[in-house]
Amino acid sequence: RRSPAARGAVRARAGSKSMQLPFRVGHGFDLHRLELVSEMPELKLILGGVEIAHDRGCVAHSDGDVLLHCVVDAITGALGLPDIGQLFPDNDPKWKGCTSDVFVAEACRLMREEGYEIGNIDCTIIAQRPKISPHKPAIKANLCKMLGCDESAVNVKAKTHEKVDSLGENRSIACHTVVMLMKV
Repeated sequence: RRSPAARGAVRARAGSKSMQLPFRVGHGFDLHRLELVSEMPELKLILGGVEIAHDRGCVAHSDGDVLLHCVVDAITGALGLPDIGQLFPDNDPKWKGCTSDVFVAEACRLMREEGYEIGNIDCTIIAQRPKISPHKPAIKANLCKMLGCDESAVNVKAKTHEKVDSLGENRSIACHTVVMLMKV
């Protein structure tokens, strides 16, 4: 199910004489609009592959998991590959409603193909509501499972946006992620 952009990026990298660095660092960012589930009952709030009970859900082409989308962008960014929007375009119907673990699996496959593994990953979810703290252990455990790494290499934090702009007004949710990949 690799996208044409992913196939092209891998071919381009295979043809280049890129330096094999001992580690690589990548940053990811994602943001999704939140809408009331009472008005759009098909919407859900999913973070790190874990469904979170909330009166709002993410509007997105896939499942709208901002954390996993952010993780994908951090990994592919560290590898110098295209972002999630190029690898899995939202105008391609095959990704409609897709669970984001598919995107993470592809990013991890590309990472391992390049000879890297997760050194550590640090994620910050930004949401006014719901409170993320009660869900952190399940999110972290699921993220470790998807990434194939020890929990000591994964950190999940959450911040509010102090009631400022769409994040603080519970109209959107965002995430930042930084990853360090280590050469194996």
